[in-house]
Parts: sequence; C-alpha cells; structure tokens
Amino acid sequence: MIHEAIVEAYSVLDGKPLSRDLADRLAELKGPDILDLVSLANKVRHAFACEAHVCTIMNAKSGACGENCRFCAQSVHHEADVDVYPLAETGEMIQRADAAYATGVRSFGIVTSGTGFLTHSPDFQRVLDGIDAIYARHPDMSVCASLGVLSDDTARALSEHRVVHYNINIQTNPSRYDELISTTHDVHERMKTIALLQKYNVKVCCGGIIGVGETAIDRVEMAYALKDLDVDVIPLNVLVPIDGTPLESQEAVPVSEIAKSFALFRLVNPSKTIKFAAGRETVMKDFQGLLMLAGANGFLTGGYLTTRGRAVEDDFQFGDELLRFGGGAR
Repeated sequence: MIHEAIVEAYSVLDGKPLSRDLADRLAELKGPDILDLVSLANKVRHAFACEAHVCTIMNAKSGACGENCRFCAQSVHHEADVDVYPLAETGEMIQRADAAYATGVRSFGIVTSGTGFLTHSPDFQRVLDGIDAIYARHPDMSVCASLGVLSDDTARALSEHRVVHYNINIQTNPSRYDELISTTHDVHERMKTIALLQKYNVKVCCGGIIGVGETAIDRVEMAYALKDLDVDVIPLNVLVPIDGTPLESQEAVPVSEIAKSFALFRLVNPSKTIKFAAGRETVMKDFQGLLMLAGANGFLTGGYLTTRGRAVEDDFQFGDELLRFGGGAR
C-alpha cells in the first residue's frame, strides 16, 4: 500500500504546488516508501520537465581562493593537494570548448576560483574575450560561466556577451549557510547576484550539496529557497570528501536519503531542470541510475573542478538509456 503522504503528493501531477507541510512529511519517509516517492518524482519529471540537459565545464582558474567553504579543495584555508594556476589564456578556453563540441556537448561552462568579479578587471575581460571567441567558432554552443559574486556592471556585461547560464550555488539551507558552508562570506551576497543576473535575463543555475552535515529538513528548506528564487537549473551535488578539507572524514549520506532528496527537489520544483553534478560517478557508482530516475533531467559530464568524471561518450549512452527507460526525449 502506498504511503498516504505519497498519495497526497500525486496532486503535483495535477499542477498543484507541494505544500511545505506535506514536503516535511515526505522527508520522513523510510525504506520501500522511498521507491514509491522516486516513482512519483519520475512521473512529475516526465510530465513537466522531460527535456534533458547535459553540460561540461572548464576549471579556468584553480585554487588560491580566499573563502573558507568547508567542502572545497581550492580554499587557502585548507590543506588539500590541489593544482593552483592563474586564469587560462583565451586560446586554452577555445581549445577546451572545441574538445567539448567535438564530443557532442553544446553547453560549455567557464569556471574560476575566487570570491567573484565586482569590477571590470583584466581577468574579467579575458573571460569575456573567451566567451566571444567560443561563439565565433561555435555559434550554436551555449556558453555559461561560474565566476562567483557579481556587481551590476559585471552581471550586465555577461548578459551583453550572451552568457546563457550562470552558476552560483546557495549550497544548503540558507539559514545555516555560515554553520555548514562558510564564515568568510554571506549567502545573501549570492542571492543578490542571482537577482542581478535575472535583471539582465541571464538564466541562473543554482543548487547545492547533499552531505555537508545538513538534515533532511535542511534539504527541504533549500528546495523551497530555490523555488522562491525562481532559478532555471538546480544542480545537486553529493559531497565528495577531499583530504585536507574540514569535511574529509564526513560520514556519507545513505543512498536512500539522497534518492529521497532528489525526489523532493523535483516535487517542489516540477518544471525546473534538476542536474546531477559532482558525486554521480565517484560516490553513487552503481546507484547513479536510480538517482537520475528520482526526478533529475540533466547531468554534468566530463569531470568536475577538482574531482574526476567519466567519458562523455559513456555519459551520452547512459542518458539515452535512462530516457528510454524513464520516458522523455533528449
């Protein structure tokens, strides 16, 4: 027999928003009930968000970040063994975009470490030049960016240079950001950047990390915060503990809890793109297909910032098989 809370949640298929009270009840589900919730989430994905989204990123500037995000290997506050290098030259950005294009990927992101760009600095201009050069070679490619917090001036410039998606995550329940993520900056700086991007019609890619010490209710809080922010793409990462960071010994979240979390994000945000990012291959391994069927309709392929991924060709086959199994088309 299906749990009564899941029966109530089927109203999402009729276009009704999931109430906060019901979401909290669903967050308490255990055992076989979670599979019923996963099944519902996949139905909601098929009804409202069946188009798949696949992207790849370039770590264009690595390490030496002054922020102290507890999960991140690139922070100067931690002792992780990570490559440190300045912003890539324009030519390297083009080469990496060319390589992604050759695999069939049409969404390419330029990512830099650091707090962000509040002024139109030489490095910021180089990023803009890279974006322009990639479009000159591949007009049908969607160029995206993740550069940290922005000002009105830099957000407008990215819009003028046709950045399609901009990634800036809130990471967790906003009310616990300083406890779970970082004490060197405020989550509201990120929310302000989101508002600036939306002002200039840049689509926002904003999500978070599962496994930093949050509760199931914290994940629900994040899902509703993202709903309120009305972001376009929600990337969900599963923590990959990295030696030398404060979370190097963090206990893994059970797969059942992660599947439940993905399903809840889909029910709270029925029509949004929910993208499975870090941890898909390295942490979830044999269970990644289950999580993709828990409401996700996108994934990051070809590797991440400081952790490995897998071959793009393998991922495309993986995505096609999932869509055939779960419904929808790429």
